[in-house]
This record gives sequence, C-alpha cells and structure tokens, in this order.
Amino acid sequence: MTIIFYIAALVAFVSTVMVVTRKNAVHALLYLIVSLLAVSVIFFISGAPFVAALEVIVYAGAILVLFVFAIMMLNLGTDSEKEESKLLKPNAWIIPTIMSAILLAELGYVFFSYQGALGELRTIGPNEVSESLFGGYMLAVELTGILLMAGVVGAYHIGKEKKREYHRYLQTNENS
Repeated sequence: MTIIFYIAALVAFVSTVMVVTRKNAVHALLYLIVSLLAVSVIFFISGAPFVAALEVIVYAGAILVLFVFAIMMLNLGTDSEKEESKLLKPNAWIIPTIMSAILLAELGYVFFSYQGALGELRTIGPNEVSESLFGGYMLAVELTGILLMAGVVGAYHIGKEKKREYHRYLQTNENS
C-alpha cells in the first residue's frame, strides 16, 4: 500500500504544479480535478472512505463543474474560440488521461486485491462525522455559516447596480 500512496502523492503533486503553470483556465481545471481525485485516493488508502467519497462528490463533482461552467460562460470572442478549438485536439488530453488512468488502476488494485488487516481500520460513517462537527465544533460551524452568508450579502450589494436619485429641483426636465 505504500507504493500506491507514493504514486497517488506524485500524481497529486504533478497535477497541482500543472494547475499553477497552465495558461489556459480549462486545462488548469482539468488538472485540478485530477489532483483532487489523487487526494481522494490518498484518503481512501488512509482508511477514510467517507472523506474520499466526499472529496470526489463535493469538490471534483460539484464545485469544479461550476468553475468549468463559469469559465465557459466567459467567452472572450474570437481569441477564446481559437483556444477552445485547441481543446478538441488529443494532445490537450494526453497527460490528464494518463494521470487519471494511473489513479483508476490504483483504485482498482486497492478495491480488488487488498487483503490487509481490515480489522485495524475503523470506518467512520456520516452519523459520526455529523456528531463531531455539530458536537464540539457547533459554534465554529455556525460562525462559518454566518460568515458565508455575510459574504453572499456583501457580494450582492457590491454587484448591485446603484440607481442615482437626485433632488427634484436638480433633475432635468426632458419634456421642455
């Protein structure tokens, strides 16, 4: 299992470096997805399958899909069309495909051939996670929720177009 950990860590490191060094935002997001999948494999190997599943579902699944849609919606004209046409070429997908295949092979190996000491590992379910979050850390979770809500309200007010109102004597009369 140690070799699987090191391979997943290497894939996570290389793909994270690729996230930082890519100029194309879509390529960087693809590498970020591979990096999060590698971290998920590390969590699974470490005996936390629930955290690994949350990593895939929440981060690699939901949040990054929103990032991809936001970047795709920011179409910047003819220059971005040329960049998007490059995405269909196979050379843009070779390295992420190889890294994902390595992670898939590791995950298959762990699922089907690992016969280690399963008695030592303890699976933590959603009930225990929620009890630990809302037990001793209830105040921190609530404060984080309030902070996120304040951020949403602040972003709304900053982004809202302000309507200027003038005093009735300072307005110009367009009918005259």
